[in-house]
Amino acid sequence: MIKTSVTYKEIWKIAYPIILGSIVQNIISVTDTAFLGRVGEIELGAAAIGGVFYITLIMLGFGFSIGTQIIVARRYGENKQNEIGKTIEHSHYFLIVLSILLIFLMRAFMPFIFENVLESDQVKKATNEYLTYRIWGLFFACINFGFRAFYIGIARTKVITWTTLFMALTNVFLDYTLIFGNFGFPEYGIAGAAIASVLAEIAACIFFIMYTLKFVDLKYFGLFEFRNFSFGLFKRILTVAFPMMMQNFISLAGWFFFFLFVEKMGERPLAISNIIRSIFVVMLIPIWGFNSATNTLVSFAIGRERTNEVISIVFKVLKLGIVCVVCLVLVNLIIPEKVLSIYTNNGNLIQDSLPALRVVTVAALFLTSGFILFSGVSGTGMTKVSFLIETAVIIFYVALAYVLSSLDNAKIAYVWTIEIYYGSLIGIISYFYLRFGNWKNKRI
Repeated sequence: MIKTSVTYKEIWKIAYPIILGSIVQNIISVTDTAFLGRVGEIELGAAAIGGVFYITLIMLGFGFSIGTQIIVARRYGENKQNEIGKTIEHSHYFLIVLSILLIFLMRAFMPFIFENVLESDQVKKATNEYLTYRIWGLFFACINFGFRAFYIGIARTKVITWTTLFMALTNVFLDYTLIFGNFGFPEYGIAGAAIASVLAEIAACIFFIMYTLKFVDLKYFGLFEFRNFSFGLFKRILTVAFPMMMQNFISLAGWFFFFLFVEKMGERPLAISNIIRSIFVVMLIPIWGFNSATNTLVSFAIGRERTNEVISIVFKVLKLGIVCVVCLVLVNLIIPEKVLSIYTNNGNLIQDSLPALRVVTVAALFLTSGFILFSGVSGTGMTKVSFLIETAVIIFYVALAYVLSSLDNAKIAYVWTIEIYYGSLIGIISYFYLRFGNWKNKRI
């Protein structure tokens, strides 16, 4: 394999602020789950359905921002910094319109959707209550994604850590205040968790804007110039970003279907799965940072006409990713009950969750390899190919989830084994495309 000039130190320099930011971001998920676990199993399960549904929607904006990030990194590698501001502006134009459209559609159709796909009347009511408030966070989340694309694209990722820390502290305080009615506030229960998350998104948005105005050379990057809308530029962005947008949406839609299947297994399997989902996401925290580093470094290297280094870069990132995830795997293997007790004080629920926890602990290693190799594919700019890969794997994922959850006396731990199959399949396909695919001459 051809060696790369990119060092482990450079990879870590890009990845670790995003990892720290992801750690802080997941404090929000852990806090919501831990607090609602003290409210009741119905609320815990409803937050799982509502949370995954919300994340599925924002993946449209997040996916578009990844496409933007790839273009920003390519322009940075080509020394065309003055074009970056125009790219970010046009990305924000689209993301704002998208968020408003999604809010409108969800306000109109959300009650109908859950009335027809959920079986438990209590879960239906709690899920609708949660999403009635949570849906307003879409607008601010999409704006934040635009800023995130800019900073990761130019490899200045520390601000993401600080922004997410500010967001998490806001959320934790408001969760404690609004869910339980502390400090003289009304006790909102599950609605309080949703309101807290929306206010935290607003806080992060304000932080991003203030930081950019104070610490970024706006003229150098051409930021905040608000030039006339260019259909030509937007089309180029959309060509790269739209497949990423749909890819991320489909990926999380698969998880949403997973939880719908689990809901039909009963309220206890759904509560277990919400706890496992939160732990699983924490285990994958390092991957978000290394995925972003892979996208940026691969696109940058191609911009500098160093395509022969791409596979070597991907494997260097992969080695670091495995090391980081193994550390989290060991925690789950050594003290599983203590990990589960963070989310609930119900002893029976903890014991019932142990088999599923062991499964996702193993799955995390497969997903680490799969996701980083897959990020190498999208980093080349061949986002249509990455979209097709994701679509094919998700169809398999949803079909297998349905089969496993529909078996007589189905065990929730067996259903979670689909994550192992998912990570293995997407990794194998991505590796062969990087080795033999026609991506070296891709221009974006």
